[in-house]
Amino acid sequence: MKAFQYLYFAFVVVFGLSVVSAPRAEAQISINIGPEPGCPYGYYDYTPYGCAPYGYYGPEWFNGGIFIGAGPWFHGDRHFHGHVDNHFDSRRGYHGPMPHGGEKASRGPAPRNFRGNEARDGRGHAVNEHQNGHDRGKH
Repeated sequence: MKAFQYLYFAFVVVFGLSVVSAPRAEAQISINIGPEPGCPYGYYDYTPYGCAPYGYYGPEWFNGGIFIGAGPWFHGDRHFHGHVDNHFDSRRGYHGPMPHGGEKASRGPAPRNFRGNEARDGRGHAVNEHQNGHDRGKH
């Protein structure tokens, strides 16, 4: 019986030393979404984040004429709801003129007579614009 105890003790010591001295593997997850597209009137808030045409986003999506972002580059409050005119959404069949990344804006960020027909959160979701009892998208 004593031989079994010594063998067991030796096993525990060897096993313990092997665990302590084993090299540690470090897991690392990296997601690189690349630079913001740099579209003159903003970009759609869903992949592949193509440039949105003039008139898609309402004025609340811009601060000092600069687009505040959408998708993974969104810079707004997590409760932000902004209006869009989804007639300019390529997923809904829009085939009109589309700007390209790096192109300069030829007019202001949103039309003066903008009439949004959908509220969005900047992260690819249509939202109820009256969530939490008030509309955060209108200014």
